[in-house]
Amino acid sequence: MPVSGFAIDSRSLITGECFVALQGNRDGHDFVTDAIDAGAAAALVSRIPEDPALSPEAPLIVVDDPLVALGALAAQTRERLDPTVVGITGSVGKTGTKDLVAAVLSTSRIVHANPGSFNNESGLPLTILAAPADTEVLVLEMGARFAGNISRLAAIARPHVGVVTNIGAAHAAHFGTLEDVAAAKGELLEKLDPDGFAVLNADDPMTARLAQRTHVDVLTAGRSEAADVRISSIELDDELRPTLSLDSHWGVVRTTLPVRGAHQVANAALAATVGLRLGVTADDVATGLATARSARLRMDLRRSPSGVLVLDDSYNANPASMNAALDAFASVVVPGRRFAVLGSMLELGDRTDAEHAAIGDRLRTGGIAGVVVLGDEAAALAGAARRAGGVEVVEAADLDEAEATVSGWVSAGDAVLLKGSRALGLEVLAERLAPGDEATRPAPRPGTGASQ
Repeated sequence: MPVSGFAIDSRSLITGECFVALQGNRDGHDFVTDAIDAGAAAALVSRIPEDPALSPEAPLIVVDDPLVALGALAAQTRERLDPTVVGITGSVGKTGTKDLVAAVLSTSRIVHANPGSFNNESGLPLTILAAPADTEVLVLEMGARFAGNISRLAAIARPHVGVVTNIGAAHAAHFGTLEDVAAAKGELLEKLDPDGFAVLNADDPMTARLAQRTHVDVLTAGRSEAADVRISSIELDDELRPTLSLDSHWGVVRTTLPVRGAHQVANAALAATVGLRLGVTADDVATGLATARSARLRMDLRRSPSGVLVLDDSYNANPASMNAALDAFASVVVPGRRFAVLGSMLELGDRTDAEHAAIGDRLRTGGIAGVVVLGDEAAALAGAARRAGGVEVVEAADLDEAEATVSGWVSAGDAVLLKGSRALGLEVLAERLAPGDEATRPAPRPGTGASQ
């Protein structure tokens, strides 16, 4: 049977795909029999599973490391397709920027991009391997949890264009200082094709340091007067959709984004810069930005049957994205009161207490009447919020207690923000508070989870 694709989850495998037995939270070799029974054309393994139910005729391909083999297959596919490759990394905004870049370039080219946040050592190869034969541009989000991750992804993807959204405290437990984060994200810039270019955030203090990491042309986007693509105006409507103007020597881009939050404007400026430099007209850039679709669980505005607005930004959280969510929530126009369910921001290392306390302290000026805090790491957030005063604070043991607390607080016309690291499962609470459709259910995660 010919192989039609690749899968790392036996439950979602489609007949004809090759199952890749990865070692993550669970050992993929334990599910080889399930994959074969589900119609896998073959299985990529590092050993023969000791499963009496596995047929001795099962089509197994034994390699030293299935993850390395998956990457090698993706590198060969990238070579065969020979597309323009845009790599995107950064501490915050990677997925949003990826979606916006893909939308801009799709106005004139055949584009393939990561689904959701398939941005790690398994997700990026799977993205490349799923690209149609006529793909002209690959737009690839690249995440990292450790130094060296992005170098390995870039070796597979061989990008022409590198975008770094910003440098923040995400995964400080692994990276340490902001300088260490910049060093890890800057690995992308060192791997760019000599004829390519980089796009950096004009307003990020680390941009000058990052620009020194590459020998290709560097363009900047942001509010700075010196930016190559400058954000000249932003207006938010009642549902947080920004109308923006971007000034550049390629022309003026004025459009309204379908994605929510003023923070998305910086992502849009980066995406516009990529498109303009690659020859997309200013009018087509505006059209592309206006038709972009956001990933699930990110600034998803929902309304309950009882008239409560729920802002579900539960995909993940770090200090920068938490602050962006609170800023956006403060801009939501509602006749009633505002409440929040805020969860732990994970992998902050020595910065855990300080970063959570800073969020708790800012609640006193955020117009929030009550906050439910979830997760052991967020205890400092609850403590700081209590000390600041002006907001009712409840530390919930689980989602059930959080739901009961919020349900007791809210009434028609009120609004609730949900934000925390993905491990807390706040998307479940969003579904309970404001039942939605398939588009609002949890997004898939490749391998052992998306990287920041």
